[in-house]
Amino acid sequence: MCLWQNIILSLQYFSEVNFTNTTNLVMKRFFSSLLAIGLLLVIIHDNYAQRRNRNSESSPSSTMADSTFAGLEFRSLGPGFMSGRIGDVAIHPEDPNTWYVAVGSGGVWKTTNAGVTFEPIFDGQGSYSIGCVTVDPVNPHIVWVGTGENVGGRHVGYGDGIYRSADGGQTWENMGLKASEHISKIIVHPDNSDVVWVAAQGPLWNKGGERGIYKSTDGGKTWNKTLGDDEWIGVTDLMIDPRNPDWMYAATWQRHRTVASYLGGGPGSGIHRSQDGGETWEELTTGLPDGNMGKIGLAISPQQPDVVYAAIELDLREGGVYRSADRGSTWEKRSDAVAGATGPHYYQELYASPHQFERLYLVDSHMQYSEDGGKTFKRLNNAHKHGDNHAVAFREDDPEYLLVGTDGGLYESFDLGANWRFMENLPITQFYKIALDDAEPFYNIYGGTQDNSTQGGPSQTDNVHGIQNSDWRVVLNWDGHQPATEPGNPDIVYAERQEGTLSRIDMTTGEVVDIQPQPGVDEDYERFNWDSPILVSPHNPKRIYFASQRVWRSDNRGDEWQAISGDLTKDQERFALPIMGRTQSWEGSWDVGAMSNYNTITSLAESPQQEGLIYAGTDDGIVQVTEDGGVNWRKIDVGSMSGVPATAFVNDIKADLHDANTVYVVLDNHKYGDFQPYLVKSTDRGRTWQFMATDLPDRTLLWRIVQDHVDKNLMFLATEFGIYFTNDGGSQWTELTGGLPTISFRDLAIQKRENDLVAASFGRGIFILDDYTALRNLSEEQLLAEATLFEPQDADWYVPRSHLSFDDEKGSQGASHFVAPNPPFGAVFTYHLKDGLTTQEEQRMKREKTLNAQNQNVPFPGWENLAAEVKQAAPKVWIAVKDGQGNAIRRVEGSTESGLHRVAWDLRYPSPYPIHLEQQSGSDEQPPQGMMVAPGTYTATLYKQVGGEVTELSESVNFDVIPLREGALEGAPAQEVAQFWRSYEDALRSATALEVSLDNALTRANRMQVALAQAPVVPGSLDQQLHQVQQSLLTLEEELRGNPAKLKVGEKTKPTVGQRLFSLEIGIGNSTYGPTETHKELMAIVQDQIKEIHSELESTKNEMTEIAKALTEAGAPWVEGEPVPPIGPNR
Repeated sequence: MCLWQNIILSLQYFSEVNFTNTTNLVMKRFFSSLLAIGLLLVIIHDNYAQRRNRNSESSPSSTMADSTFAGLEFRSLGPGFMSGRIGDVAIHPEDPNTWYVAVGSGGVWKTTNAGVTFEPIFDGQGSYSIGCVTVDPVNPHIVWVGTGENVGGRHVGYGDGIYRSADGGQTWENMGLKASEHISKIIVHPDNSDVVWVAAQGPLWNKGGERGIYKSTDGGKTWNKTLGDDEWIGVTDLMIDPRNPDWMYAATWQRHRTVASYLGGGPGSGIHRSQDGGETWEELTTGLPDGNMGKIGLAISPQQPDVVYAAIELDLREGGVYRSADRGSTWEKRSDAVAGATGPHYYQELYASPHQFERLYLVDSHMQYSEDGGKTFKRLNNAHKHGDNHAVAFREDDPEYLLVGTDGGLYESFDLGANWRFMENLPITQFYKIALDDAEPFYNIYGGTQDNSTQGGPSQTDNVHGIQNSDWRVVLNWDGHQPATEPGNPDIVYAERQEGTLSRIDMTTGEVVDIQPQPGVDEDYERFNWDSPILVSPHNPKRIYFASQRVWRSDNRGDEWQAISGDLTKDQERFALPIMGRTQSWEGSWDVGAMSNYNTITSLAESPQQEGLIYAGTDDGIVQVTEDGGVNWRKIDVGSMSGVPATAFVNDIKADLHDANTVYVVLDNHKYGDFQPYLVKSTDRGRTWQFMATDLPDRTLLWRIVQDHVDKNLMFLATEFGIYFTNDGGSQWTELTGGLPTISFRDLAIQKRENDLVAASFGRGIFILDDYTALRNLSEEQLLAEATLFEPQDADWYVPRSHLSFDDEKGSQGASHFVAPNPPFGAVFTYHLKDGLTTQEEQRMKREKTLNAQNQNVPFPGWENLAAEVKQAAPKVWIAVKDGQGNAIRRVEGSTESGLHRVAWDLRYPSPYPIHLEQQSGSDEQPPQGMMVAPGTYTATLYKQVGGEVTELSESVNFDVIPLREGALEGAPAQEVAQFWRSYEDALRSATALEVSLDNALTRANRMQVALAQAPVVPGSLDQQLHQVQQSLLTLEEELRGNPAKLKVGEKTKPTVGQRLFSLEIGIGNSTYGPTETHKELMAIVQDQIKEIHSELESTKNEMTEIAKALTEAGAPWVEGEPVPPIGPNR
């Protein structure tokens, strides 16, 4: 019997007892109330249990399992040109070129070459939000990671405990403290890897959880809490005396953030000292402030460890730096220095230089440093560098070296900050919202980012490299938030800074006009959300809607505004609302300077099916509806929606694209400590609601929903840890995992022309699922069929242009140059295999694995079966391409595993180059290419090849190859261009075959010379004949390759076949213009030369065959490649 059933039975017993007196009657009512509460808890528990049992995972045979769709891979665009927030950096203690970089919202990255290249090493784990990283000083292969950002910001992610790697980050194990949510520091004992201390800040949005100092003496298997409470007090910093690890210092931190406000301190914040390795603690108070303290940064002098420093936040964003010269027993205030800007909660870490006594670094929006132990502070040079500093690392061997992590990435200085080198290859930008335009030939993506402006860049380029950082640009400064574009006019972009500072940008000039609605005479300030919603009307591209606490409308792109609503929120006084469990005094650690206004509108939607049907959602639990363009509004409390708490924040509203009566609302309640997913749907304009998130996993916030413009049942969902889709209107959700790390996705957008799904991640940049149409109208019948080949998009026909080079991905820019891939060039085919194709050996091994797992006997398969396994070729999947006349053009090999897969055909014919007998199969080298096909209609068919038998698997699909653009000069017709390419390929095929054949003939002649020398014959006519053959072959070689003597010294030779073919290749291989008259004349010369050489070579080879027969008859040794000589007396 489960716990919940026991609770209910116990409560039911008490409610049924026959109480007689008044007191007992009160008790009966009390237990009856408890019974009702218990029943409610059971219902909630069952609801959450249903969420955990996701259909796609609990039913492996389900056609909609996540694994079925893993082959649909997203493409990562980055960019890296402004990077993102770094929470911590650890330099390997024995190798200063190896760094571990803890990204506040983007996992852990590692470099082994001092930042030339970085590799993400934490992508498969349960958290993306990282607070700290520590390398074991005893065994540097051991790396510890604390998840959950170590700041108190409004936008932070939450973690799931502490992780340990024993192999330098290749594999990880969660070691517990899963309810800590935010870990700020990990220290490993300098002499004992089993002893580990953790400073856990604990949950930010609610009380409880695991917060405080935790110590392990068994390498993280178990943890003992030694400091902190069970409500609001955690630990934000921890230091260890380098002389004696039993001496430790810890900074406790009492804080709470709500949707409305932030209180960053309290009486529980303070500095503590331990003299027994963190087992017990004493609070240090002498000389420290008497009132509330907030976030505290600690540092110990490496030169004189009796000296301890503390940067202390006080009430109302004030603070100071304090110094102790007696190991914390007494303190003196040195200055009023405190981190500012976003607020001390966002910075405040303090670092003592390992090279200079009394030199301190206080991380801040603009880094502060002191050279006198905190008496005075100056600002470190910030030229050409991002602000908002969070982490500093030093090198023991270089006193001028600094490695600094900021909101804009990682910077390195070799002159104590006089100059900075930016690591432009960390694609960890946090995007809030995105918008797509409809530019030709490739659309652009605009995204508002956390502290890295509003950025714009292409979805792809037409060059050979892909998308470089230089292809992106800043279109609006400050923090970036929701952008928008005007349909049909890619020259107009709307972007906004924080708190609704809305701008219109003319992309032809780059000019920016502020168009934020302004309050009228005698009106109070407008309450704009930090990320205010903007909406371009689907009925008029010049009409835009914007929102503060009321909804605004402009019919002329923001030149004029009209409020079409009153205040649609609860309009509360945020300082009168409870925080830390109760209302608080004004004299406290309040800080709302860098957070959103409260009681604001967060989401807007207008029905594409009915003009004036508008929805507005708020941050305080309200959805408002107007059906007449704002004349009247109908209020809906989100608590009245099925399964939604009354305090939920409206993250997104989407009016159905196909039905005017249907609307979807995405909500989250994480700012009340509730991380459950909330998604509802109404089919009657908000009068009744259905819950749509029943099979989504627990602890997963939902951010955004988008609906396909063709298939009304196909929708995509952006969540805290990934992207999901449904093809049945939301009854079942399937996760799309291909190409995606564990990361929060805050927005989704669909480019309708291209059928692309574009995803904005909050810490790993932009991702695109190119052409998702295979998911549209996807049927059970298709997934249960043996195989399905989906209709592909048309393919662009062009020659990718050069930029850095003609072929190399990064040109000569070095390995650190950031490049994101374009979509595969050519036609991309998507197909589904119900069951994978396996060999007999693989099938046997699978059966034996099952028997071994059941501890049963494994039968011997028999020698004949084993021999058959050895002889069996691996199965293959082919996609065969034919032209409009039914001529076979190319076969492309695909994956044989079950599920959906993609494979691209590069629009080229097979390579005309020869295949050598000694050539190794499966080489990693890029195979040579043929030339492109002509534009036109083509057909693709899916086949399988098993055991030599080829079977057609699916109906053929048609697609067009279409020219992307026209050149400045009118060239030859495309069919003529393609026909000349075919002539070139034929000539190249013959010429290269002649070269190989000639080489083989020369080798054969040389071997025959060796055989002749060992033959039982006297010198004579055979020697003379063989010499003449060799001379003929060398003459042909000279015709093919040039004068050998001139070639030795680099002198020019008479034009050869190879040289003329090379001239043709560079003349026609990088252009669709077509052959010039010179090219045509050159081709005629080449063709004549090839015919002549071919004729002479065949004649010479015939002579060699006669000589070979004579050698055999003379009893010479057999030469490889010649016919096997007969045996017996008549040989």
